[in-house]
Amino acid sequence: MIAYPDTSFLCALYRFQVNSAVAARHAAQMPEALHVASPLLFEFRQSLRWQSFLHTKDPAKGFDRVSAQTALARLQANIAAGVIVVVPVDWADVASIAERLSAQYTWTEGYRGFDLLHVATALHLGAAEFLTFDAKQKKLAEAEGLVVPV
Repeated sequence: MIAYPDTSFLCALYRFQVNSAVAARHAAQMPEALHVASPLLFEFRQSLRWQSFLHTKDPAKGFDRVSAQTALARLQANIAAGVIVVVPVDWADVASIAERLSAQYTWTEGYRGFDLLHVATALHLGAAEFLTFDAKQKKLAEAEGLVVPV
């Protein structure tokens, strides 16, 4: 596997954002399908549902349910078509790597659990690239030797 994304990259692919064109261009140039693991899919799907919930409470926040459901349907269609491949991982190993990252970096940099899990998953899978638009995750990924091309 060449690259592993985080939630910010998936969001840019499935919801129009400032980084959407960059994400789409990079994904189109990849020599293989985009590989993801189940926690990344969970966080992405949860974020869409959360944004829809926020929108029901304050229309100035988030986005409507139809937009969220459209993004979820596009994701599922891409999984079914093999554009995105859900890869199995050894969660004990991912957790061990994430724990090491936490002990090494969270004291001074303040990383969230899912940020650590995404980078740990990329490392576990032997990814060379980490696809993110999140400046903090970029810093962590690069500190661990991953290339962040976007």
